Formats: sequence, structure tokens, C-alpha cells
Amino acid sequence: MAAYLEAALEDGDPRLVTVALGNIARAKGMTEIARKAGLGRESLYKALSNEGNPEMATFLKVVRALGIHLHATATA
Repeated sequence: MAAYLEAALEDGDPRLVTVALGNIARAKGMTEIARKAGLGRESLYKALSNEGNPEMATFLKVVRALGIHLHATATA
């Protein structure tokens, strides 16, 4: 799960990151993730769809609800 999201982030395509996060959330149960993130289930489905463009706050809430920890590292 975390490796899948990390690969999407490394690719650098925001749409790919959104789709990956949506796939992970659906696999874990969108209703439960929406509840943990404090978001509406339908709005979360929309934000994490192929056409979605979630706000950074939504992205971070979902990442936390999934139990994923993000960290930054400097590039060479």
C-alpha cells in the first residue's frame, strides 16, 4: 500500500497519485476511510476519481486515515 503510493509520488504525475490514493482507499473501504478522515463518502469518491483534483488538505486527511506516514528527502 505505502510502496504503491510512493511509486506514484515518485512518478510525479498528480493524476496518478490521486488514482493510486483512491485505489488504496477503495481497497481499505471508502466508507471507513471517509469517516476517519472526517469527509463525506461521495465527495471522497469524487475527489479521488480519475477526474478528481483533491485539495492538499483532503489528500493529507486521507493519507492519515489510511495510516500512511509521508516524509520528504532531499534529492541530489
